Amino acid sequence: MSQVQAAPLPTARTGATEVLRGENIVKRFGAVTALNGVSLHLKKGEMLGILGDNGAGKSTMIKILTGYQAPTSGTLAINGQEVVLKSVDHARALGIECVYQDLALVPGLSIYHNMFLNREPLWGGPFRLLDNGAMRRRAQEALEDIGVNIPNVNEEVAMLSGGQRQAVAIARAVYSQAKILLLDEPLAAMGARESGLILDLIDRLKKRGDLSLIMIAHNYAQTLEVCDRIMMFQHGEVTFERASAETSVPELLEVVKQNYKVIRGAH
Repeated sequence: MSQVQAAPLPTARTGATEVLRGENIVKRFGAVTALNGVSLHLKKGEMLGILGDNGAGKSTMIKILTGYQAPTSGTLAINGQEVVLKSVDHARALGIECVYQDLALVPGLSIYHNMFLNREPLWGGPFRLLDNGAMRRRAQEALEDIGVNIPNVNEEVAMLSGGQRQAVAIARAVYSQAKILLLDEPLAAMGARESGLILDLIDRLKKRGDLSLIMIAHNYAQTLEVCDRIMMFQHGEVTFERASAETSVPELLEVVKQNYKVIRGAH
């Protein structure tokens, strides 16, 4: 497929340490090629936005970066060291966390139990009971640490708004010592007010400087607002890459339009 512009451009954080690099990533499912030679990089403290329609390859890329799927070919490097991710747990051990669109929260459990789901602290004694007091305290601290105001961590997740649930899922990932945080459609199905709250939270995370982020999104304007750099995925390829400050919504729409014409013309 012809590409409008795929040449990598300098990131907004010149001189920063590179924390992630994928080179010529290919992923095939039988006769279907989901990713066709995709390369990307991410620097410490940078936020990369990945745009594209359904079926563009965004979700497949996320699954590869989190160790859920292995690439058919291509290489990954974390902090300059080439790695072969064996599992999701392996990726997490290297500091890669993902907040998926479904958030992986249990509605009937409290906020603090969700924060420590499958990694609950225990206190001594022959029966090794859950340390609920420690979980409450640490959950409150984790939320406050990223500027999320939820007064009562005993509240069930089912009672929270969509934006609050997203904030809890993000706080859980950050608390687990994530160094590379992937956000899968964090603003999906949210109103303007809740989207604004999550964008503010993402901006605060960026300003920490110790966290590198990748956001998968459909909304061009919101992505340009918070991300340092933009990549456009179309039909398993990167068709556009540029610093956010050097592009615009009309230009992104034109990229989509031009590549749609190329694809249609090929058929």
